[in-house]
Amino acid sequence: MKKKNGSRETLSAASSGTISLGGELTVNRLGYGAMRITGEGVWGPPKDRAGAIAVLRRAIELGINFIDTADSYGPYISEELIAEALAPYPKDLVIATKGGWNRPGPNQWTHDATPAHLRQAVEGSLKRLRLDRIDVYQLHVPDPVVPLQASIEALCNMQSEGKIRFVALSNVTVEHIERARKILPIVSVQNRYSFADREWDHVVDYCERNGIAFIPWFPLGAGTVAGRLLERIAKARHVKPIQVALAWLLKRSPMMLPIPGTSSIAHLEENVQASSLQLTEEEFLELTGITELAS
Repeated sequence: MKKKNGSRETLSAASSGTISLGGELTVNRLGYGAMRITGEGVWGPPKDRAGAIAVLRRAIELGINFIDTADSYGPYISEELIAEALAPYPKDLVIATKGGWNRPGPNQWTHDATPAHLRQAVEGSLKRLRLDRIDVYQLHVPDPVVPLQASIEALCNMQSEGKIRFVALSNVTVEHIERARKILPIVSVQNRYSFADREWDHVVDYCERNGIAFIPWFPLGAGTVAGRLLERIAKARHVKPIQVALAWLLKRSPMMLPIPGTSSIAHLEENVQASSLQLTEEEFLELTGITELAS
């Protein structure tokens, strides 16, 4: 939470601890997801462009050094705002982006993980983010009409060309991960996950066993019963329910790298406060053992 430092109060994502990506990139375990800084339907620019830029800059001030985005957020808007707000980037900042979708309109997403599209996506992200190399590039989702091997080999080729440092996956099964790892190392996996939505529990466990970071998207989802339990624990601890939810994720696995997104500085600060919230073993087990999850 907020820590006293002499007469000053500091708030930092560093309280969450660190995680290593590929054995080379060390980041704090509470990151920032940059989807919500776009317009409604993840389409077009935000209503408050200056506010979006302020949120990104505040994230860096709060010790967040892992930002997750995608070319499909906007499309392109999220990446452009990140560069506008933060370039030239702090040396320790890791920006992870993704490709594999087309965006025909608001709230519309169509698959395209063909090698040609992925190459175009990587080249576009490099330009928008003003980078010579993308630290972590994620296949946003496997394409049902494109062999996974073809998509991964395309990313492998661009890694060999120096355009990508590390390759990662999103919205995948264990089978997808294992097939991809036969071609190249995978440094992170991003699936939908929260303490109340554990469909991908076995993927979290797989990632932990294999030293792969797990990045939960929609990390604050909660069902009815789960929400009541969050509220009870939060009230007893004098914190917000979302902070309890994030603290549970951080305790769930040392390979967990939550990326809660927001367009509000106040919410951003609340999220970062969760990085130093330590659940008791009893609280953690109660949340872990809840029987009714997402409603």
